[in-house]
Amino acid sequence: MLRHTLRASAAALALLLPFAAACGGEAKAESSSDLSSVTLRVGATGWKQEEAILRFAHLDDTPYKVKWSLFQGGDQQLQAVRAGALDVASSSEIPPVFAAADGKPDFKVVAVQRATTLNQEVVVPKGSPATDIAGLKGKKVGYVQNTTAHYFLYELLKRAGLKWSDIDAKPLLPNDGLAALNGGGIDAFASYGTSIITAHRQGARTVGSGADILSGNFLWSARDSVLKSPAQRAATADLIARITKAYAYVRDGHEDGFAKVTAEATHQSVAQAKSDLVAAQNQRPTQARTVGDDTIASQQKVADAFTELGALKEHLDVKSFWTTELNTDLKKVL
Repeated sequence: MLRHTLRASAAALALLLPFAAACGGEAKAESSSDLSSVTLRVGATGWKQEEAILRFAHLDDTPYKVKWSLFQGGDQQLQAVRAGALDVASSSEIPPVFAAADGKPDFKVVAVQRATTLNQEVVVPKGSPATDIAGLKGKKVGYVQNTTAHYFLYELLKRAGLKWSDIDAKPLLPNDGLAALNGGGIDAFASYGTSIITAHRQGARTVGSGADILSGNFLWSARDSVLKSPAQRAATADLIARITKAYAYVRDGHEDGFAKVTAEATHQSVAQAKSDLVAAQNQRPTQARTVGDDTIASQQKVADAFTELGALKEHLDVKSFWTTELNTDLKKVL
């Protein structure tokens, strides 16, 4: 039924879009109903969870092609977008801030995906005497730069009465940070997702969490060239909607099946994978929403924190790289 509904929505969209394109001046030469020639290059972080969940929910039969590329962080995805190697990136609120800091972004945030903020933690290795963030004063603390880890580590330090300068902060990629944590190169590590799951499996303990610090807004960013193409815009909106519907399918009694998929990809037990999946969806069901003033204001708060930290040289007005251009297409297919 879910598949049928989506196909019906896609069919309706195909009927409507030529009329919208015909009103678009120069854009009318390209019909957005013709998606067969579109290839979207889309980024994923940690493991290709979005690709996997679409396949699991039988929603991967897109009328356009999707080329997924795996990255260790959303910051790398935004770098790839700016380099012309990706069309669409998924990230937290933080990477677009730094990608736009030079004042010449060639991308826009086009949609928001509400999602869990669990597994966003500061961890210490087995045997560490540290029991909280205050215990990290003077210690070597790894973090994934220009990501959620950078932000929640800064906020956790402030809550503990510490300054950024009170720790020896070491920017590291997730895999490098795990190796340094296990090898004694750092005393703690702020990271997210699969790297935190792996750290716990290796005996690490949590001393701080970003669960209640992060907004739960994860952003879809697209190259400006995507927004200029009615067909690519329609395909992007359709893909984002499919991911939302795939998560709804999992929540509708299919947690066991997707837990098996997750367990295989993340090298954990099926029981643990299901526990994490259920906890994540209970905390905040994964679903897309359109751009609004509140989502822009949420990222502005994050950008202001990085200005305060000194990571941004000057104030950044984030609304300069947001757009509502995808809102109409996305509302039609959600």
